[in-house]
Amino acid sequence: MGGKVTELLTAAQMRAIEKAAIDSGEVTGLELMERAGRGVVEAIFAEWPELAREEEAGGFTPGPPGYLGQDERALRAVVLCGPGNNGGDGFVVARLLREHGWEVEVFLYGDPGRLPSDARVNYERWCGMGQVHAWDDARQKKRFEEDEPDFHLVIDALFGTGLSRPMSDDTDLTWQGLMPGPLSTWAHAPGAIRFVAIDVPSGMCGDSGKDMGAMPAHLTVTFHRARVGHYMHEACGSYGGAGACHKLRVVDIGLPQPSGPEFVRICGVPGGPVGKHWWQHKYTHGHSLILSGPPGHGGAARLSARGALRIGAGLVTLGCPPAAVAENAARLDAVMLREVADAGALAAVLEDRRINALCLGPGLGISDETRALTAQGLKSGRAAVLDADALTLIAGDAALFAALHEGCVLTPHGGEFARLFPDLAEKLAAPASKGPAYSKVDAAREAAARAGAVVLFKGPDTVIAGPSGRCAVNAAVYERAAPWLATAGAGDVLAGFIAGLLARGFSAFDAACTGAWLHVECARSFGPGLIAEDLPEELPKVFRSMGL
Repeated sequence: MGGKVTELLTAAQMRAIEKAAIDSGEVTGLELMERAGRGVVEAIFAEWPELAREEEAGGFTPGPPGYLGQDERALRAVVLCGPGNNGGDGFVVARLLREHGWEVEVFLYGDPGRLPSDARVNYERWCGMGQVHAWDDARQKKRFEEDEPDFHLVIDALFGTGLSRPMSDDTDLTWQGLMPGPLSTWAHAPGAIRFVAIDVPSGMCGDSGKDMGAMPAHLTVTFHRARVGHYMHEACGSYGGAGACHKLRVVDIGLPQPSGPEFVRICGVPGGPVGKHWWQHKYTHGHSLILSGPPGHGGAARLSARGALRIGAGLVTLGCPPAAVAENAARLDAVMLREVADAGALAAVLEDRRINALCLGPGLGISDETRALTAQGLKSGRAAVLDADALTLIAGDAALFAALHEGCVLTPHGGEFARLFPDLAEKLAAPASKGPAYSKVDAAREAAARAGAVVLFKGPDTVIAGPSGRCAVNAAVYERAAPWLATAGAGDVLAGFIAGLLARGFSAFDAACTGAWLHVECARSFGPGLIAEDLPEELPKVFRSMGL
């Protein structure tokens, strides 16, 4: 089984990679800036071919001076440059657009005498072609409000990932003049202004995705590897994370590939058995035990059991109170049933060492009896996924929390995370006052270290962290967005997927990553109208599409 796997970088990691390449003599900072600017222009023309002349094979070629667009008006761009290297990238973009026949206006926020050396070189190169307007927020607002219909493109090269504080107040009016309404009203219609952010939208924290006054874009172009913040998902109505970037393109600028456990990864299907070895004899693929609650509360556990079975656990047993056996028997066929009346009964069931993975929590309840069941499951040392009610029990019981081990996977959504780790949730919810801001990745890593277990922090930007600091992001954003996955019972199926993979011998971290990835792929394969019951049944189609 394969899947595209790459790294997500923080701003500091990206700076370190660039510095190492420059210090080694492999490339100069000026060359990197040129590659970045050229990559932005190529990405713009790839996204909106109507903004470019027909290109020759081999990539970008400048158009003749005075080249006109389809509407017979000169194509016009506004480039907003900041006081750092992000502004330097903007000067390169301005120069290349001018060489391509565009009319370009450039505005500089800050003192040109204080630009970094490479940005200063590109500032001077642009000055040989056109004017640089000093920043005047009120005047720019008036100017853009009067002239707005004639612009085709706005380039945001103000602050990028280097922003360490909220956006300055003296940038607000300029942006209001350029984009007085919601971004969605300035989309891909003919004649509309396209907004492009270099690296990250200014005002978005590149490490966390948090909104510090972000200026949203239709297209965000970054370099070498995406930043962690590009794949975070801020709350509805906020212009942070993927919502601010809208569409992301990553440009290769010739830097070495990063590696190491300190890097966050965005995963396809990591680890585990692959290819023809995926399906073997049932007794080689483990046995999952799913604990269920009382009569009338078994639906969640049945969803988990179905998920574990479909993902390839050799055997799946649902353990339930004696009074619930008839109800579950009427709804299950391939899933076996065992009476589990109490912790003692569970201990007896677990004498069968072939049972090697547990799913605790979906529909289980939060009574003293289920607390004892959870304690017995953890005491067994079996690999286990803990979801829903089990997370509530652990949050309220220090002894249960202390019994967690490295074979456990905790799967909290935001509310459950706040009950388990209230101090971390409070830090995460705090508005960003400076960058780099505390991120969901930071919170998940701290939580995993504290629990001594894998934490799968759910959401459109699901973060999976291990106690060693290993971390991955499984984001359902951009082209992987699947909003219909937010349906009742979907989390129970995910718990079952993970339990099935644990039974198959996946490590806790790889089971969490693989289960989360397949969960989204099933939702995308099915499409709108999805209900939780559809997810396990979509797995065969997803497996076939992967060549299994």
